[in-house]
Amino acid sequence: MDVAGFCRRTKVVIVAGKGGVGKTTVTAVLARMAGRAGVPTLIIELDGKSGLPTIFGIDSPLGYEEIELVPASVGGNGKPATAVIRARRLTPDDALLEYLRDHGLGRISKRLVQSGALDVVATAVPGLRDILVLGKIKQLEREDTAGLIVVDAPATGHAVTALATPQGLHEAIQVGPIRVQAQDVIGLLSDKARCQVMLVTLPEETPVNEVAQAAFEMEDKVGVNLGPVVVNSVYPVVPGLDVDPTVAANEAGASIDPEVASVLGAAASFRLSRQGLQQEQLARLAETLPLPQLRLPHLFTTRMGMGELDLMADALASEVQDMEEL
Repeated sequence: MDVAGFCRRTKVVIVAGKGGVGKTTVTAVLARMAGRAGVPTLIIELDGKSGLPTIFGIDSPLGYEEIELVPASVGGNGKPATAVIRARRLTPDDALLEYLRDHGLGRISKRLVQSGALDVVATAVPGLRDILVLGKIKQLEREDTAGLIVVDAPATGHAVTALATPQGLHEAIQVGPIRVQAQDVIGLLSDKARCQVMLVTLPEETPVNEVAQAAFEMEDKVGVNLGPVVVNSVYPVVPGLDVDPTVAANEAGASIDPEVASVLGAAASFRLSRQGLQQEQLARLAETLPLPQLRLPHLFTTRMGMGELDLMADALASEVQDMEEL
């Protein structure tokens, strides 16, 4: 499948997964792949606690105003141009203040901030915080601010609740701006050409169980369209791990210290076992959840910078190219 076509098949991709599976990393990788494919991309961070800016070499946290993470570049020497990648943080409080200002209530918004009553207003209607954030994402999508909007969503449980909020508000409230907002957001979430959820997991038993459950909840409670499942941190298959190190050394006309051979054998045995377990979980995921899988390799590093990001973007692009048209 063409990478640029993959990135343009929907306007909003919500990246979701349980804590610790690499959801924020996948958000950055997807944005980087899209930018390198010539698709202008906007990243929206919802929880404000991720290390997403650091991945792009930015020291300060994201704010409500957009910043440029990666500038656009002009192609040369046969290389294609890359598109800009921008990012911003989106919180319910900021969305509420903007909503009040846009509706001619600027003075009230200032008083709410000064009096500390903002939380009272935001919690007056259950689900109001979520609908404000989703409504802002809908607004950005309608304004066509980017070729692709990638949303780094909260952990799966909170994400399911937040995405189900519009339907609940639409059923509970019969008239008024909140109902209209809920209806508009439902239109966004249910339109495959406008929005999809990309779930992230690890090739391990518990994450596979949880991502399958999250997928069913997303479809049943939210009615959102699911894209491919990203399986993060997959150990690359290394051939020859079942060969005894001493035998391999002899066949190569060399000798090896017995202690070294023992250590190498133990390491090979562990890696072989890990590969086997991962393959079992990948097969179980495919059987449980009939969605395409995009597999990202495990990086043996303690930090994630632009170099590592490009390696992961290359790997994701390769997976996309090998994927059949959906």
